Amino acid sequence: MAVDSKKEKEREEVHRAIWAIANELRGAVDGWDFKNYVLGAMFYRYISENLTAYINKNEHDFGNAEFNYENLSDEEAEEAREDLVKGKGFFILPSELFCNVRVNAAKDVNLNETLERIFNNIENSAKGSQSEADFTGLFDDFDVNSKKLGNTVAQRNDRLAKLLDGVAAMNLGSVKDHDIDAFGDAYEYLMTMYASNAGKSGGEFFTPADVSELLTRLGTVGKKKINKVYDPACGSGSLLLKAEKILGRDAVELGFFGQEINITTYNLCRINMFLHDIGFDKFDIACGDTLTHPAHKSDEPFELIVSNPPYSIKWAGDDDPTLINDQRFAPAGVLAPKSKADLAFIMHSLAWLASNGTAAIVCFPGIMYRGGAEQKIRKYLIDNNYVDCVIQLPSNLFFGTSIATCIMVLKKNKQETGILFIDASNECVKVTNNNKLTPENLDNIVNAFDKREDK
Repeated sequence: MAVDSKKEKEREEVHRAIWAIANELRGAVDGWDFKNYVLGAMFYRYISENLTAYINKNEHDFGNAEFNYENLSDEEAEEAREDLVKGKGFFILPSELFCNVRVNAAKDVNLNETLERIFNNIENSAKGSQSEADFTGLFDDFDVNSKKLGNTVAQRNDRLAKLLDGVAAMNLGSVKDHDIDAFGDAYEYLMTMYASNAGKSGGEFFTPADVSELLTRLGTVGKKKINKVYDPACGSGSLLLKAEKILGRDAVELGFFGQEINITTYNLCRINMFLHDIGFDKFDIACGDTLTHPAHKSDEPFELIVSNPPYSIKWAGDDDPTLINDQRFAPAGVLAPKSKADLAFIMHSLAWLASNGTAAIVCFPGIMYRGGAEQKIRKYLIDNNYVDCVIQLPSNLFFGTSIATCIMVLKKNKQETGILFIDASNECVKVTNNNKLTPENLDNIVNAFDKREDK
C-alpha cells in the first residue's frame, strides 16, 4: 500500500505543477495549444537531461567523477557530436541545454529566437542519421512567435520564460527513481485535461488509460513477451505504450509501430515515445492514411495489434478501384461502405496480424448489426473463424461520446469455433461525468476472457 500512496503523491505533485503552469498561461493559450507548449517544453527538458545523464555516466565510469556536461564548453562538446548522434539519435550543445537556457531566460530579450534556433539545431542534429525520421518536425507545434502567446515579443518571451520555469519546477527527478513514469503521466494528465474538447479542436480521439490497459491485457493473455506491437490509428501513442507498461521494458522485442493521419497528433506520438524512454531505433511512427497508404508493409505481421480507430469516418472505399484487389480487403469480396470505414480498419488489422497474434479493437456498436457490405464482411470474419470474442463495454468511458462501445478480439488460428460474448456493461464505477474501469473491473473482464466464461 505504501508504494501506491507514494505513487499517488508523485502523481499529484506533477499534476499540481501542470495546473500552476496552466494558471500562468491561462487566457493566453487555449487548452489544445497549451498542451503542445507544455509537452514541447517537457520534451526539451527531458532530452536535455537524458543526454546529460548519458554523457555524465560514461565519464564517471571512466573515473572522471567531477565531470558535468552542463558545464562543458560548446567547442569541447562538438568533438563528441558524431558518437552521440550514433548512440542517442540526437545532439545538444551544453549552452543549448534546457537548464542553461532557463537560467538566462528571463533576461533574454530574444528568448523566442533562442528557442527557435535550439529546436532547429536539435532536429538538424539527427539529419543524415538513422534517427532522422524520428526527429524531423518534432517541434513544429511549438510556435514561439504565435500571437496566442502574446501580442508583443516582450509578452511572448515573458510567457515562454514562465513556461520554462514551470516545467523546471516539476518534480520529474531522475526518471528511474520514480514510482510513476512522471513524463508519461504528465502527458496523460494533460491529454485528459483537454480530452473533452480535444475531440473538437484536436481532431484526435484519446483512449483513456483504463481502456488502453484492457485492450493490451486481452491481447497478451498468457504471454510474457511479444515481437512487436502495432496500432493502425495510433493517435498520441498511449495504446502502443501500454504494452511496455504491462509486459515490461524489454518484453516488446522488436518495437512499436503505428500510423496516424493528423500531423499534430503524429508529432505528439513521437514525443510520447521519447518521453517514455523508447530508443529511436525501437519505434517507427508514420504519418498518413493507413487505409489507402499503409506505411508498414515491410514490418508486418504483428503479434499484438491494439486500436481505437475513429468511429464511422468516411474513406475512399469503392471510389478507388484498386482497393478491392488490395490483399487486406480482397478476401471479404466487398469493401466497407464509403461512409463508414470501421470494418476497413478491422480487415486491415486482421491482414497484418501474425498467425500467433491477437488484435483487440474498440468498435462502434453499429458494425455488429448494420446490413449491406458490413454484413458480408461480418459473415466473412465469422465463416473463417477469426472472431475470438466480443465484449460489451459500459457507456460513457470515452471523452466526447457517451455511446457504449465494444471490443472485438481477433485471432488467426483459433482452436475452438465458437465466439465468446462477455457483457461487461456494468463493470465500472462513476467518476464525475465519466465511467471508469477499476483494477477489479479489468481483472473480472480479463479473467472471464481467459477462462472462456460466456457471461
